Amino acid sequence: MSSRPELLAPPEIFYDESEARKYTSSSRIIEIQAKLSERALELLALPEDGVPRLLLDIGCGSGLSGETLTESGHQWIGFDISESMLNVAVEREVKGDLLLGDMGQGLPLRPGAIDGAISISAVQWLCNADKSSHEPRLRLKAFFGSLYRCLARGARAVFQVYPENTAQRVLILKSAMQAGFAGGVVVDYPHSTKSRKEYLVLTCGPPSTTTAAPNGKGEDGESYSEDDSSENEENETVRFGDRRRPKKRQKVTKKGKGREWVLRKKEQMRSKGNTVRPDTKYTARKRKARF
Repeated sequence: MSSRPELLAPPEIFYDESEARKYTSSSRIIEIQAKLSERALELLALPEDGVPRLLLDIGCGSGLSGETLTESGHQWIGFDISESMLNVAVEREVKGDLLLGDMGQGLPLRPGAIDGAISISAVQWLCNADKSSHEPRLRLKAFFGSLYRCLARGARAVFQVYPENTAQRVLILKSAMQAGFAGGVVVDYPHSTKSRKEYLVLTCGPPSTTTAAPNGKGEDGESYSEDDSSENEENETVRFGDRRRPKKRQKVTKKGKGREWVLRKKEQMRSKGNTVRPDTKYTARKRKARF
């Protein structure tokens, strides 16, 4: 049986009351969640001015990742599809506001209200069709589109993800770019099978020309970038792009064809030997619509 929970059952079913309490009470899970959340918060690159920001924790679960945001002095809103997980978060008296919902149907938040967003091990769930009505591309489109709208311009969103394969990685990144985000994937410990971690770092709108793209971490914990490695394997590449929201095609309205144009066309057809109706005062006259 696969160890990837997203392949076993939908999140609202997999994380039932028993699994939610088991997950939250594991000291190993608590430690991992804290490290991943701290790294995601670091990649958000929030201004160090001491002003609390309103952040969004997508797939917040029982609030383990949200505690990192609270400890950093920020306010946060947690969003999760598992009612059991959110019930545990309420029992633990986490400081964030909690919302129950499916991120694949969009985020019901006010436009431009959020200063940044993080997500730990959640976005890859959207790549699975758990129901006959689920279409991964449409669910990713709804999610990233609504996230783009609720973020303040210039704000970042950082998602720690476990894509199952390259196709999933490309699908997630492409969906984000089509929604209007700029960004790419940051890889920590790229040469380690066990410690390797991927973060999708997105900017709402075009990135600042003065802000460098974040680097991943190497085996020694130091900053790692693609240029630091002598190898250039596909799964080690840190890619950043500046994609804009695609412009809608404008409808081209065709101008009406006047009498002169019709007479000229009829004359051309006569010169070719075709049978054409004779010209009258009614030629090329506009007719009223019939109902």
